[in-house]
Amino acid sequence: MPDRAAPSSAPPTSSPVAPSPGDALTIAVVDPSRARAAILEEGLRAVEGARVVVIPDTADLLDRLSALSPDVVVIHLESPSRDLLEQMFGVSRLVERPVAMFVDRSDTPMMQAAVDAGISAYIVDGLRAERIKPIIEIAILRFNAFARLQRELSEARSELADRKLIERAKGILMSAKGLTEDEAYKQLRRKAMNEKRKIVDIARAIVTAADLLG
Repeated sequence: MPDRAAPSSAPPTSSPVAPSPGDALTIAVVDPSRARAAILEEGLRAVEGARVVVIPDTADLLDRLSALSPDVVVIHLESPSRDLLEQMFGVSRLVERPVAMFVDRSDTPMMQAAVDAGISAYIVDGLRAERIKPIIEIAILRFNAFARLQRELSEARSELADRKLIERAKGILMSAKGLTEDEAYKQLRRKAMNEKRKIVDIARAIVTAADLLG
């Protein structure tokens, strides 16, 4: 017998915890139809060790999911209005978990909106028990791949910003002290070593001081 999620005022999780297809998963099933939810539960029985929690309506959905903190969210909407789909897409952006969404009808703009919202699997008119397990596995793999790309992009942006900051600090030292670029960098590195700090932190302090002094 599946669990039933209770409403909560807990805030949404702030960082994604990427599951793996072989993990013992907590799976939230959002479906107002008991008959359709039963199909999902049947398919999820093939996911070894899965704990299935049925949420029978969308009221306070984000709070409920935040309290449950599932590894995967499965949503089925029989004939969703555009407003309800937009609401579910908003939930997908905030829960930071793999979301598999089954809908009985859709259109191209809604499919694009699903992609933009980070829906990991968007299945139109395809709710069959034997398809559930592979769809969940694909949803998890897609989510993890996307999360990895986002992390790599964030790291690359941070690295570029650090390089720009160091370049600016070198320029300030070169102008103020008549140093060459190599000498300015060595001075940054020496100060960082003496103070047991990162070079970028020293560079940030120099740039901040220069900005304050005008």
